Amino acid sequence: MRMYPPDGGSTMFEYAPELNAVFLRFYGTLWSEGALDQATKEVERMRSARAVGCETCRNLRFAGARDEGLTEELLDHVDDGYGASALPQRFKTALEWSDAVTAYPVTDAPPLRAAVDDEFTPPELAELTLQAGLALAFAKAMVAWGPQPNIPITVLPTPTPDFVYEQPDANPA
Repeated sequence: MRMYPPDGGSTMFEYAPELNAVFLRFYGTLWSEGALDQATKEVERMRSARAVGCETCRNLRFAGARDEGLTEELLDHVDDGYGASALPQRFKTALEWSDAVTAYPVTDAPPLRAAVDDEFTPPELAELTLQAGLALAFAKAMVAWGPQPNIPITVLPTPTPDFVYEQPDANPA
């Protein structure tokens, strides 16, 4: 059985509007004002979605990554075997790191650290690591909520920090 958003809402997160507002501000800042380019974040997000089997996450795209040149042809390579694919090395390194962070980081991440440090600045690496954990968590949550709607590939505006929940006035005039 699928869990649905509350009346008037668009996501399950809106069951806790105050928490949703804080999250959206954080997530929007991460995506639109961060140091790491949006295309690399999107590649990582797709890897997490595909690894977990989240159909909703797999079919949503953020416009900023598209604007940076991320194509469906490139995203087709974000599956097992990406190491031998036509993906740029930056994306491959990001995916290796994502796999390490989301699998068993205590043993999987250290052998990759030198290559990751060569490819990403410390602020970029911080965002990549955080994005890996967030994407995995949300993909797992979406799957746990129940069967997902079959949606086509849909490009959404990149999240921004200015979307915040405003408590409705309890006493409208």
